[in-house]
Amino acid sequence: MIPIELILLGLSPVFLLCVFVEFKKARQFYNVKDSVNNALLALLHQGSDALVLLLLMPFFIWLHQFSLFKIELSALSLFAGFILQDFLYYWFHRASHNIHWFWLAHVVHHSSTKMNFTTAFRQSVLYPFVGMWLFWVPMILIGFSPSLVFAIVAINLAYQFFVHTQTIGNLGWVERIFNTPTHHRIHHATNKPYIDKNYGGVLIIWDKLFGTFAKEDKTITIKYGIVGKMPKDNPLSANFSQIGVLREQLQHAKGIKAKLKRLFGYPVAD
Repeated sequence: MIPIELILLGLSPVFLLCVFVEFKKARQFYNVKDSVNNALLALLHQGSDALVLLLLMPFFIWLHQFSLFKIELSALSLFAGFILQDFLYYWFHRASHNIHWFWLAHVVHHSSTKMNFTTAFRQSVLYPFVGMWLFWVPMILIGFSPSLVFAIVAINLAYQFFVHTQTIGNLGWVERIFNTPTHHRIHHATNKPYIDKNYGGVLIIWDKLFGTFAKEDKTITIKYGIVGKMPKDNPLSANFSQIGVLREQLQHAKGIKAKLKRLFGYPVAD
């Protein structure tokens, strides 16, 4: 199995080429400082992810001994694993928008008013700490090896790089099954009809099955960013400003029940 961290690293020349071409073609969608911040956030994210995965891998290997089945690597098991992981990604992504604890990390990805290929790089150091990895544990318990699980996760995330652009229009029949730039632009929108829609990673069918799909309305001009307090324009603020927002909300919440609602309920903007 290819080392997990090498999958995205190996694809980085492709990502950078796409950024270069898009910048040359549509630089109106870019802000240089924003793109530099996105690159720095990506490096910080990769560092924290690699460190925590290194620390947790012995736990995942130990957990794998209790799996229900012994799934050998094959084309069929790889395909099944890819579908299952994409299904679990949908629920991780949906939880990240609807549970404040997970939003602490995911807010970083949405905290830019720009939409271009570098927006895909905009990730949080907090993902492994809030527990993104919990959503992949079912695959390990079913019988997929930990290394295969996280390789599939990396491939899923690599695909999602290509949906962060305004330069690609409607892709016809592809739109019916797969997550596309059209669908994902809607996901990043702060326009009311589009909020909390189109959570799919590779496949958009999960949104259609579970009632979170929104179709593009050409009369709506998309506004990107987040609802509520925006972080300052630097990686430190992008990564940690939402913790301050949650802390203030917890201080004002009266009683344990109210505090738990703020922590694990919908991340209401003040």
